[in-house]
Amino acid sequence: MANINHKPSKYMLNLLHVLPVFVEEKEDVINTIVEINSGSINKYETITESGQLKLDRVGYSSLAYPFAYGAIPQTWDYDSDPLDVEIINVIEPLVPGCVVEARIIGVMKFKDGEEIDDKIVAVLSDDRRSDHIQSVEDLGEQFKKESTYFWEHIKYLKKPGTGVTKGFFNKNEAIKVVKECEQRYKDIYLKNFN
Repeated sequence: MANINHKPSKYMLNLLHVLPVFVEEKEDVINTIVEINSGSINKYETITESGQLKLDRVGYSSLAYPFAYGAIPQTWDYDSDPLDVEIINVIEPLVPGCVVEARIIGVMKFKDGEEIDDKIVAVLSDDRRSDHIQSVEDLGEQFKKESTYFWEHIKYLKKPGTGVTKGFFNKNEAIKVVKECEQRYKDIYLKNFN
């Protein structure tokens, strides 16, 4: 779990920059830093520069996250943030700031205003209750409707109509998105922010 290739340090490491994207070279299991649990209306986000968890904003409505939510280390999406992950089928609340290994099952393509802000859809890799979930299709149409409704309305009271879901895609497409964001982290974030 979370093998960090970093020498011991007396300072706290920023996991966004030292954890590898993929777990032990498995192409469909990713490290994820948990930021939000299902049922929360608050939006927490890991500060990219320091690694601390901060309250990004209090929800604009009573619409709560229907899944656990987090970020993939060493990735950079078009919205200038680490790539997002929806963690589905979580039975027990996760501790915000903890690292989990998540198995990719698909991706929801999403546009927030003018920015691409895709969401990887995953389950906890070592939770046997999720072994049967191999794709977004296994979650059923209700999951797609709820996730779409959530993302298209989470900011609605502040900025109506800015969130647009572009559809759900399979695991292969999701892995492609993760790898593109991993490369973008190397090409853009590391070159411009170090």
